[in-house]
Parts: sequence; C-alpha cells; structure tokens
Amino acid sequence: MNIKLHTPKSLKTGSGMATMKQFLLSLLATTVSIVLTFGTAAIIDNNKKQKEKREIVMMVMYDMYNSLKSVEKADSMLCKLMELQLQMAKDTAKFQQMKFQQVGLIPQVQFTETTERIFSSTIETINTVGNVLFTENVAEFYQARGHYKAMVCDSLSNKVSHEYPLASLKGSLGIFYCDYALLSKSYVASMRHLYELCKQMMNVSDDNLKTYEKERLRIEENVEDDQDDLNKTMEEIMQLQRDIDDAKGKLKTENDI
Repeated sequence: MNIKLHTPKSLKTGSGMATMKQFLLSLLATTVSIVLTFGTAAIIDNNKKQKEKREIVMMVMYDMYNSLKSVEKADSMLCKLMELQLQMAKDTAKFQQMKFQQVGLIPQVQFTETTERIFSSTIETINTVGNVLFTENVAEFYQARGHYKAMVCDSLSNKVSHEYPLASLKGSLGIFYCDYALLSKSYVASMRHLYELCKQMMNVSDDNLKTYEKERLRIEENVEDDQDDLNKTMEEIMQLQRDIDDAKGKLKTENDI
C-alpha cells in the first residue's frame, strides 16, 4: 500500500498561507537581528560605563590614599615637636642644638586639588559613579582635608612666623602644640574612617590600589622621560643660538653680516 504525502494547497507556493509563513519568518529574522544588534550595543555601552566608573573610583581612592598618608605624616610631626619642646623645657641648654630641628618639623601637607575638582565639578562624573553615599563621603573627606591644611598646618605656620619665633627659647616654649595635636588626631581619625568606608563601598582592596599606583608611577616616569627629551632639545637650540651669537660677534664689520 503506497501512501503519498502531499503539501496542503494552503502552503503551496503562491498560496496565502505560504506568503504569510514567509512573512512571519522574515519578521522573526528581522526581530532577532534587531535584538542582537541593540543587545550587543547595550552590552558594549554597559561595559564601557563600568570601566569608566572603575577608573574614576580608582583615581579618587588613590588621591584619598595619598592625602591620608600626607596628613598622617603631618600628624606625626606634631608629636615630635611636643617631644622636642619637652626636652628643651627640661634642659634649656639643649635649645641651641635643637632650635633648627623645630623648623623642619612644622607640619605641612602635600596634595593637589586636581582630582577633587574633576570629581566634583561635573554631574556626569558623579552620575557615572552612580553611588550617592560614596559621593557624599568623598566630598566630606575632601572638606576635612582642606580644613586640616587651614586649621592645623597653615594656622601653626602663621603662629610660628608672627607670634612665637622659634629662634628664641621663649618662642619655642611658648607654643601650645597640644591644641594642634588634638585637632590633628580628630581630623586624621575622621579621614581614615571615610577612606575605609569608601574602600568597602566600592570594593577597592589594598592590592587594587598598589596595582593602580604602579601603573600611575609608570605613566609618570614616561612623562618625565618626555620632559627630559624636551629639555635636551631646548638646550640644543639654545646652544645653537649661542654659537650663532659667538660667530656674529667675531665679524669685524657690519658689512660682513
């Protein structure tokens, strides 16, 4: 018994159902193509945003890390000043030997405000990070950093310059370092707390910071090499001009020029 299968007339080429089938297949292919295109573009865009976010976070965390090291160093200077002052108070004969050491111990902080300006000046940067609490903590850290410089370092430096000259024993013993030391400890503790909070919040480890630091140092070394090359080129130009001036100076008359 032979059984023959026949394509239903409704699906034969030229029929309405066949046309509809081809239309649906074409629509499906187009839809899949659009989804793949826009889906891939969305993934690429999201990856780009995540990379930008991480770069901004690492830049800020590295700046906070260096700032914290700077204020901690300044804080230790205040303790050393108090110890030095105690030695001079116990034995005033040591003043002549120790008076110059005081100047080198006046606390100073070393940092630039470039990263702070970049981070806080544009809403786009803040939106890229996408973490309001992190933004607030960073802003509070930078505010504390500015206050530390003004109220501890600059204030003490001005007091030494105008009220208590360290060149005299009276001036050296007259400064009440304790107030500055207590204020310094308070700021350092607050800044360290904010720094650790931000590290945890953005999942930044000490190893991450070390890796970032190495990369920054590598880039800065390349920049210094470029600057050395520029300086060398400029010196060659200046030497050439000196040679020209010497040659012109040896001309006996203006007619020789």
